[in-house]
Amino acid sequence: MMNMSKQKRKMEIVVGFFLLLSATLAHGQRQTGFISIDCGSPSNFNYEDTDTGITYSPDGAFIETGINRNISSEYAYPNNLNLPLPLSDLRTFPQGNKNCYTLKPADGNGTKNLIRAFFLYANYDGENKPPEFDLYLDVNLWYTVKFSNVSEIVTTEIISMALKDTIHICLVDKGLGTPFISALELRPLNNSVYDTEFGIDASLVLFERLDIGKTNGTGRYEDDVYDRIWSPYISTTWDPISTSSAVNNYENGYRVPSEVIKTGAKPQTTDGSLELKWNTTDSSSRFYVYMHFAEVEELGRNQSRKFNVTWNGTPLFGPLSPRYLYATSVSNSRALVGKDHQISIRKTEDSTHPPILNAVEIYMAKQKNESQTYSDDTDAIENVKTTYGIVKNWAGDPCGPKNFSWEGVKCSHNSSLRIISLDLSNNNLTGPIPEFLEDLKSLKLLSLKGNQLSGVVPNALLERSEDGSLLLSVDSRNLCNSGSCKKKKNIVTPIVASLASAFVLLIVLIIIWKQTRKKKSEEVILGQQGRHVSIKKSQYSYAEVVEITENFQTEIGKGGFGVVYHGYMKDGTQVAIKRLSPSSSQGPREFQTEVELLMRIHHRNLASFVGYCDDGNKLALIYEYMPNGNLKQYLSDKSSQLSWEMRLRIALDAAQGLEYLHHGCKPPVVHRDVKTSNILLGENLDAKIADFGLSKVFANDNDTHVETTVMGTAGYLDPEYYSSQKLTEKSDVYSFGVVLLELITGQPAIIKTDETVHVIQWVSSELEQGDIKSIVDQRLQENFDVNSVCKTLEVAMACTTSHSQQRATMSYVLAELKQCLEIELSKDIERAPIRQAHNFHFHSYSSTLELSSIYTDSVNMDSVTTPLAR
Repeated sequence: MMNMSKQKRKMEIVVGFFLLLSATLAHGQRQTGFISIDCGSPSNFNYEDTDTGITYSPDGAFIETGINRNISSEYAYPNNLNLPLPLSDLRTFPQGNKNCYTLKPADGNGTKNLIRAFFLYANYDGENKPPEFDLYLDVNLWYTVKFSNVSEIVTTEIISMALKDTIHICLVDKGLGTPFISALELRPLNNSVYDTEFGIDASLVLFERLDIGKTNGTGRYEDDVYDRIWSPYISTTWDPISTSSAVNNYENGYRVPSEVIKTGAKPQTTDGSLELKWNTTDSSSRFYVYMHFAEVEELGRNQSRKFNVTWNGTPLFGPLSPRYLYATSVSNSRALVGKDHQISIRKTEDSTHPPILNAVEIYMAKQKNESQTYSDDTDAIENVKTTYGIVKNWAGDPCGPKNFSWEGVKCSHNSSLRIISLDLSNNNLTGPIPEFLEDLKSLKLLSLKGNQLSGVVPNALLERSEDGSLLLSVDSRNLCNSGSCKKKKNIVTPIVASLASAFVLLIVLIIIWKQTRKKKSEEVILGQQGRHVSIKKSQYSYAEVVEITENFQTEIGKGGFGVVYHGYMKDGTQVAIKRLSPSSSQGPREFQTEVELLMRIHHRNLASFVGYCDDGNKLALIYEYMPNGNLKQYLSDKSSQLSWEMRLRIALDAAQGLEYLHHGCKPPVVHRDVKTSNILLGENLDAKIADFGLSKVFANDNDTHVETTVMGTAGYLDPEYYSSQKLTEKSDVYSFGVVLLELITGQPAIIKTDETVHVIQWVSSELEQGDIKSIVDQRLQENFDVNSVCKTLEVAMACTTSHSQQRATMSYVLAELKQCLEIELSKDIERAPIRQAHNFHFHSYSSTLELSSIYTDSVNMDSVTTPLAR
């Protein structure tokens, strides 16, 4: 018993250190990615809310319509001392049926966000009559806002994946009073949490979020990194339980705050149960329940707490046995459908203790039934708005929600949402008609009358007008249309006319012949199936490659594909050319993969593709030249002075490239060979990921894994992928975690001293001894913020757990690394000395030792087909 108590005490110390470190880092972070808007506040009035510590901005930068108003003085400060400052004013929208805020998440599309809106009427208009109106997220209904009384604060939250770089929050007038809003907030989430069976096709609207066992107060930021608002709850038939010790939430992506998870409740009798009930009026309502547990009572050797969770009598989870002082979360994989719902938590027969519950969140799924306007049409109409400076209420999606399209815009609501009519008449528009109006391919009517436009009508619009597919209405005074600007026809003899017609026909035939040749030259047959892929980049002959490289004079690298050479294009641009070696372990298949992939991926943190050579059996790929080589070379050079800040920036760049492949590409792409030698460095040490020969494209967005032959590089290979042959995006996450450890330690993935050991095993061993100083690359000479290094180390270990389900996503990694850089940039001039963290310890890496053979040179490369480091 004595040894057991010591063990648990040691665990408490370790967890306590984590939470202390977490609190320090949270206090230092600057609400990364938060958008906090005080709707209706004066322009340039930025302030920090003393109650929450959150910095709010006025809403002028997010919306172009509406009127600022203050709530009635009887509901405001100082008459109401508890009123949150952001709710003391509001923006109201007496004009237009639809008014929209435009939010731009920091990481763009493919990111999961929590969005929250506040509404306090407080008789701001003196009418003493609260309105009712609808709130939309982009084109889909989010919530109907209505009030039970004048002073009620209505709050609604939604969790949704951003499908574009911008998100529109729209208030729609139902004719039941003027819409308004008091505050609007966006919080980025870890993409791996709050999943549903519907994926990106549904959002989650908050129904209830409860801090079980707490009797007062409301928890949110800074305790909660996602700034969720937790309401205290305890039933009269439950007994509250709590602990003064810190609870570890680092292995749990939901990151339930310690202050929330350290309290809970249990039945008042040993054989009792915990019951949660709710009901709705809609029998088709679909709910998801996220339950959070942590053991907060220290149980003896022969004691246990195990329980099952049922929904309406049907098994839902279990048996569950929460770990002591560790948070764990569960949720239903399929929606709970119906009007009446009852969750029951009961102990198992072999449990000595009753069940517990620490926190619970209940969400209602909202299907995204409406489509957004076709992206080309949206881009074109946005260009119209910007070019002409149109002052109409053009906000949100041009065609949605249905029946609420932009003024002067009509749309087809068939399989895809397309703009079919655009009325820009009588708007005092000046200048030429822009050519991008041609991009509105489904346009049937375009009215430009009553303006001061001049110049030539674009040819494509004229041709569509002449063939009857477009009704074009313009003023002929200053515009050239329907031949009004063409030269007058000369009277010629029939013979000359015949010759001219023959000449024109000949020219047309020549043009068609040239276009056919050009099209054929733009196609290259790739793969043994004879599949054709249209190549938009330049194709080069082998002779041209020889000229570019000056007969392959300068070798700058070597990989599994072959040798990489330096070269110059005719305009002086430097390039890197990868030439396929006859003895290469890779060949035409990898060449095909890389070319096909590079045709469709474009990101500033992916190496840019210039062209290719497919000349007989001579294959080569041409990339932009990165003058500082690759990261492996930099880290291997013992004399290099790569600062901690620079290492973090390199890690951020690489993380952004990977995050784009996983979440920005549709369908997703797994790189499959992430390593330091495939991270190239530009002139300013900006990093780009290269070498896509082993990359795998998923069949569609909904695939969670593909079964495939194991490919990768020893030292970076995901042990779960190695054993199961099931490839997921988490395989890249594992490899990236190894890269992070190399950046922190300066050690290679496989460390060869007296014995061969993997960098993960080496770091884990050093952490067991509590010696952080020995882990950090000695070349940094303690010239860094220790909190930044510790947090980066934590991220690296979260990436390299043996089981993929426990690993972070690249979206989470990216957000965390941004915070690491912020911590480093905001450090004091006097740098903190490295401290000995004797109780710093990471868990869940035992299976790494079981698969250690895949980290060493003894791996059988023939059977595993994992190329050696290239």
